[in-house]
Amino acid sequence: MEVKKYIMENEERFLDELFSLIRIPSISAKGSHKKDIVACAERWRTLLLEAGADFAQIMPSAGNPLVYAHKMVDTNAPTVLIYSHYDVMPAEPLELWNSDPFEPIVKDGRIWARGADDDKGQAMIQVKAFEYMVKNNLLGHNVKFIFEGEEEIGSPSLNAFLNDNKELLKADVILVSDTSMLAAELPSLTTGLRGLAYWEVEVTGPNRDLHSGHFGGAVANPINSLCEMIAKMTDENGRITIPHFYDDVEDLSREEREMIASIPFDEVAYKKAIDVDELRGEKGYATLERNSCRPSFDVCGIWGGYTGEGSKTVLPSKAYAKLSCRLVAHQDHAKISQMFVDYFMSIAPAGVRVKVTPMHGGEGYVCPITLPAYKAAEKGFEKAFGQKPLAVRRGGSIPIISDFEKILGLKTVLMGFGLESDAIHSPNENFRLDIFRKGIEAVVEFHKNFKG
Repeated sequence: MEVKKYIMENEERFLDELFSLIRIPSISAKGSHKKDIVACAERWRTLLLEAGADFAQIMPSAGNPLVYAHKMVDTNAPTVLIYSHYDVMPAEPLELWNSDPFEPIVKDGRIWARGADDDKGQAMIQVKAFEYMVKNNLLGHNVKFIFEGEEEIGSPSLNAFLNDNKELLKADVILVSDTSMLAAELPSLTTGLRGLAYWEVEVTGPNRDLHSGHFGGAVANPINSLCEMIAKMTDENGRITIPHFYDDVEDLSREEREMIASIPFDEVAYKKAIDVDELRGEKGYATLERNSCRPSFDVCGIWGGYTGEGSKTVLPSKAYAKLSCRLVAHQDHAKISQMFVDYFMSIAPAGVRVKVTPMHGGEGYVCPITLPAYKAAEKGFEKAFGQKPLAVRRGGSIPIISDFEKILGLKTVLMGFGLESDAIHSPNENFRLDIFRKGIEAVVEFHKNFKG
C-alpha cells in the first residue's frame, strides 16, 4: 500500500496511540512522577510490539528504565538503531497554557500538548514508519530501538547503560528524530552540534566587605578584577585567548561554507527579533558560521557586592561568575576545561584569590554529508517535502550524540522534524499534523534507501 494512503487510513489510530503516551506525565525532573515514567515505558513497549517488533522489553538502569526492541530480518543485513526519549519537561507555568498540557487536543492543524513534538510526537514518526515497512514486507535491514527516560535531565544513566550493552546495541548507524528544521517550507538535516564546557568562578579580595571611601583605590576590588579577567578572554578579533584553544578546531571546507551561505538568512530581521543594532563575533566568519561552526565564549551570569535598592558604597569581599564555551567537533571538553582553569588562574591580578569550579560539559559532533545513511535521509526529505534538505550545523549541544560515537563507535543521523513554532519546553507546545505525516513518509523513504 502506498505510504500516503496508509497514513490517511490509519491516522486516527496513530493519534490515539500518540495521545495515550502524552496523557502519561512522564516528567523526569520530578521524583513524584516515577510511576508515570514506568507507565510510559510500558506503553512504549506495547506499541513497539504492535508496530511489528519481534521483541521488546523494559531494561533497568541506575535511574529510569529504558525500552529496548528489535526487528531482525537477517543477521547478515545492516542494522539501524533508533534512539528517542519518552520523558518530558515539566509543564509549568500551567497558567500560560491554553489547554491541559497532558490532555492533547487537535486545533488549527496542530497537536497541542506537552511532548507533542519533544519527543513523543517525533518518536511516533519513527515507529509508524517502521510499522509501515514491516506491514508491507519492505524492511530490508534490521531495526533496533532504544528509548530512554532521562534525556530532559541530561541522560545521567545512559553512558553506563551503553557501556554495559554494547553487543545488544550493535548497529551500523543511529537514527534520531529530536531536532528541528529551518522551516516547514525549508527542510533541513542537522549535520553538526557544538560541544560545551562550563565553569563557575569565585574571586575573593579582602576578608570582608569594605567601605569604598576608606579602601577604594588602595585594595583590589574583586568585581573589578573579575571583569578585567573576563575582558582578557577574547581579543579584538573576537577570538578566545586561551593558549592552544584552537589547536583541534577543524577549519570549514569551502563546500560547507558555500552550503551555509546558501541558507536563507535575513540579518535585518534577525537583529530586529532580538532588538540589537549590531552583531558581533569572530572576525572573518558570517553570522551563521559563528553561531554553529565556531567556538564561542560567554558570561552566563555575574554577581557580587550590593545589588539592592538604592546605593551602598561598598568594596565587596567576593565576586562570582558563570562562564561557558561552546565548542566544535574535535575539541575535547575535559581538555578545554582544564586549559581554561590554568589560563584563568594565570591572569588573576595580584591582591585577589581565584577559585574555578568546572561544571558540566560535552563533546561536539559532525555527521559527514557523504555518509550513506545521511544520503538516505536526504532522499527521505526530498521525497516527503519536495525539495532537497539543507545541511545545517546547529549551535546547541546534545552531548549524548557524541557519547554514542565514543562508546558505540557509531555515527548518528539527526533526522528531526521540529519547528521553532512548536514551543518545545514552553507552554503550549505543539506539533503540526502535516509535518507529522510528512515525517512518516520521509522516514519510510529513508528505510527504502538505506543500504548500510
